[in-house]
Amino acid sequence: MNILNQKLAIRLGFAGLIPFILLTAACWLVPVDLLNNFVRAQLAYGIAILSFLGGVHWGITIMARGEDIEETRKALIWGVIPTIIAWCSLVNLLIGFLVQVVGFIAAYKIDKKLYQSYAVPTWFIDLRLQLTRVVVTAQIFTFIAANVRI
Repeated sequence: MNILNQKLAIRLGFAGLIPFILLTAACWLVPVDLLNNFVRAQLAYGIAILSFLGGVHWGITIMARGEDIEETRKALIWGVIPTIIAWCSLVNLLIGFLVQVVGFIAAYKIDKKLYQSYAVPTWFIDLRLQLTRVVVTAQIFTFIAANVRI
């Protein structure tokens, strides 16, 4: 990837944090009668992003040469698990945030291992760590707001 595309990927990654940050802030600032709308929006955005993280594996795997059948199989199977975790976060609105926090942390840890086998550049793994930290923090503070402000 050339340096311009790398910079664009980094900028877009950080831009993807904007809804997490704004929705978390809103959960602390909006009138309580509107809180539920923002909590649901945060949960929905987390579902979308967690699902996206799984899809990245499918894209990388499909573009790879597929020389290691076992690694390809692991990547394709893992690629659907974040979506299943995200879906499980719908079981209960408040517990959903805890499910997502676990999902985002697990996704980063597993991605870090799998990305090394795909020879993904180190800058991308570092970016994922930074983004994951912000997302997890946002989900935790939204969970707290939802429980404290109700």
